[in-house]
Amino acid sequence: MEARIAPCRVGILGTSLSAIDAAVAVVARHGVFHTEDDKTTHFSLHPGSEALEITLMSRHGVLPEADFYCPIPWEPLEIATPAALEAAIAEGSDALLNRIFELIVKELEYAAPDWSEAIGLRQLTPDSIADAWFADRLTHDPFQWAQRNLQEVERNKREHHTVPWRYAILRLHEAIETVVPQFNDADSRRFRQGLARVFIDNYAAIPPESIRRLLALHRAGILRILTLGEDYELQREPDRTLIVHHRQRCEFDVFIDARGQKALKTRDLPFPSLRQQLLACGDDIPDVGDDYTLQAPETVRGRVAFGALPWLMHDRPFVQGLTASAEIGSAMARAVSQQAAGRRRRLWYIE
Repeated sequence: MEARIAPCRVGILGTSLSAIDAAVAVVARHGVFHTEDDKTTHFSLHPGSEALEITLMSRHGVLPEADFYCPIPWEPLEIATPAALEAAIAEGSDALLNRIFELIVKELEYAAPDWSEAIGLRQLTPDSIADAWFADRLTHDPFQWAQRNLQEVERNKREHHTVPWRYAILRLHEAIETVVPQFNDADSRRFRQGLARVFIDNYAAIPPESIRRLLALHRAGILRILTLGEDYELQREPDRTLIVHHRQRCEFDVFIDARGQKALKTRDLPFPSLRQQLLACGDDIPDVGDDYTLQAPETVRGRVAFGALPWLMHDRPFVQGLTASAEIGSAMARAVSQQAAGRRRRLWYIE
């Protein structure tokens, strides 16, 4: 992967794998990665590329964890079982998130009692758990934290050691996703702002090689991370992009938006005729069957397969993974020979 960008000041909005990949693509023409005998990755600039500077930036300035060792196929959950989740749903939508969170707490206490006590899990809520989850990263230099995490992950892989709380959260995210369409508006907002951030950070752990390259670029003096905070301004001009944060001003010759996908609505569809037809049906979100074919309007029912992830994220917030994509592809392939058995459940869209 390579980007044809001259050596200059490059700003990349995001600190996830997409942003790291963008940084690696930019440097591909300006130097080489190499590994020393101690297995440390380094980066050497080509002559003439000394002006290259890359800044990754996000509100919190935290990096993702390196992908961790765990058993596959996943072991079943002990507390947050399908039956337990269905029982929680059956009590109604009021306070559903709180009941689900109680199951999550019990599952984590069962799987990782020491970690649960250390983090004060019993004192946390669906709204505060994300702050506790990211607290360690927020209080350390991101590159030092990434180096320490990489060493831990590599050691665990060598020893075939599974960190129980990470593994429990990983298995919980798919189980809890089935409950998301049942949340009312208030719980949907709370879930997105709290628990969902924990789940996404956990399952979006990135390849260790990406962390090695990130650290190599930092050691070479090419890459830094900028914490923007909640209140920052982005100003695009013809020849540069300006970022104003914490009363500071940063200028970039090239600016790349490498943030992840966001949930989109019917009005965002890039196909004018289809967009007009769906809006005429009153569908703010495209209505698709369990085989991902459109259910309305009547003229296209079952004839147009709709597997575009940003329009499926309303009721499947973790749909971006490879497993989910494979499932969607299989369902769409089956649609060629048989009709949908029913509609997918959808979460009301929340701005």
